[in-house]
Amino acid sequence: MRNQDPPLTANETRSLRCVAGMMIPASAAHGVPGADDDTIFTDILGSIGLDAALVKQALQRLDALAGGVFCNLDPVRREAAAAALREAGGAPLTALTGVIVQCYYRDERVMRSLGMEVRPPFPKGFEVEQGDWSLLDPVRRRAAFYRSTC
Repeated sequence: MRNQDPPLTANETRSLRCVAGMMIPASAAHGVPGADDDTIFTDILGSIGLDAALVKQALQRLDALAGGVFCNLDPVRREAAAAALREAGGAPLTALTGVIVQCYYRDERVMRSLGMEVRPPFPKGFEVEQGDWSLLDPVRRRAAFYRSTC
C-alpha cells in the first residue's frame, strides 16, 4: 500500500531526506544518485505507508538525540545522533532504513548500475538455481504438530 501524503511535519520530511542522503550518498565513481535524490526521495515519501508511525518515532528520536531539529544541525552533531540511533536499534530504525533502502534499490538508475534488468521480478520472473529437495525429507516425515481446523 502506498501512501501519497505521509503524516510527516516539514522538519521531519527535511530530516528524513538528510538521513537518506547520509545512509546512501551519491557516488560519482559508480554514477548513481544518493537516496536523497528528488526522484528517489519522492518514492520514499510515497512508500512509508503503514510504517509512518515508526518512521516518525525514528525521526523524533534523532531530534532528541541531537538536541534539536536533526536536519538543522551541523554534520558532526548529525553523525553523532545517527550513530546513537544505530546503536539503539529497534523497530523504528528498522522501518526507517527499510523504506530508504527499498526505494533506493528499485530506482532504475541504481538497478542499471548494478547490471540488473530494469523491470519488476514478475510476471517474467528470474531463474532460480534448483537446490537439493531431499533436504526437506525430514520435515515431510515429521508428524503434524498443528491443530486441524477442519
